[in-house]
Amino acid sequence: MRRRLGRECLYVPSCRLGLYVALRHWCRPGGRVLMSPVNDDVIFFVVLAAGLRPVQAPLRPEDGSIDMAAVPESVWRGLSAVLTTNLYGNPDPAPELRARCDELGIPLIEDAAHAIGSEVAGQPVGSFGEASVFSLSKHTGAKTGGFLTVADPALRPALERAREELLQPQRLTAELVYGLRPYAEAGVRGLRLVGAARATLRLLGLEEREDIRMELRPGELKQAMSAAPPPGHASPARSERQALEDFHSWIRVDMHDYRLRPGRLRLRRTERLLTRLDSRLAGHRAGTQLLSATEWALPGPGPAQPLFRVPLLVEDRDVAIAALARRRITTGYLYDPPLDAYAGEVFTDASPAPGAAAWFARHALPVDPLRAGEAISVLTELGARPARPPAQGEHGV
Repeated sequence: MRRRLGRECLYVPSCRLGLYVALRHWCRPGGRVLMSPVNDDVIFFVVLAAGLRPVQAPLRPEDGSIDMAAVPESVWRGLSAVLTTNLYGNPDPAPELRARCDELGIPLIEDAAHAIGSEVAGQPVGSFGEASVFSLSKHTGAKTGGFLTVADPALRPALERAREELLQPQRLTAELVYGLRPYAEAGVRGLRLVGAARATLRLLGLEEREDIRMELRPGELKQAMSAAPPPGHASPARSERQALEDFHSWIRVDMHDYRLRPGRLRLRRTERLLTRLDSRLAGHRAGTQLLSATEWALPGPGPAQPLFRVPLLVEDRDVAIAALARRRITTGYLYDPPLDAYAGEVFTDASPAPGAAAWFARHALPVDPLRAGEAISVLTELGARPARPPAQGEHGV
């Protein structure tokens, strides 16, 4: 990763933990962070756990990237940081955001969980900000691990200490479950027992989302926000640990081991999968090219990126999801409704132009590029109609 990015990299058990460490290091509690409203709700709760106020950005309806021109000057002037999303691997305008952050004297933090192979302006995504975070659960399929990268290598010791303070001890049972999971999943797929397996996971509390978004639980969330130790009333390490404990039930969703100190099995498997990354990226790029050439896609500028998911735009997404499911093609990574509609003004500042994000979230169908041919066949047989972004001024865009 150092060779890929040209910057210092620190291994973390999960992207979400790396992001929390970065936000606590670069942002003072009480600050305001510009972020995408079409994003995983776990990231929203990580921002809250860091003692920060999420500010939802306007987006481009074509690809869900941040629309800088639609951010009012008054919003820019009140920010403490900018957090990119690079949704599905489509880059946010990192060079322009970098210049704007420099002008304002605030940090740029890049969430590159979906964008481990994406580039913008000839540079890798994740090489523009003071810090960036990557997930190894995505392109590599490791289902664990990630990296926190920093522009200033002198900061590594401090960030490493912060990580160590937050890690939980290794658990043999968790390591055994991790080791057996790929074989169990392969058996479930082979026996076509996916539905039964998901029901079992829900009973065990390992799959907690009934809908696209997890349950907000606003009363408990207010308590968690008020219970976080204020700056100066405890040691920094204690304050950071306690904040994560207060928000644990939200941040752990889909990954209960997000703070677990990795054992040898996890590290060995992750290392092995990471050595295959280039071939995986080649497969993602080829699939992206196929999907981008269909009527449901809006081709982006420049050569195809090795997207983690390709957001096709379809009129009736739920019907398309059901058709894909009948062919055992699971559609994940849906982020609908946008975070400002999901959380409300009590917990976040709404986007000044929410229409584009709402439209994109409603119509985006994230397709795994490694199954591009199958997905195209299903959508063609279905007669799925492409959705086209509304013209400027329609529906609040």
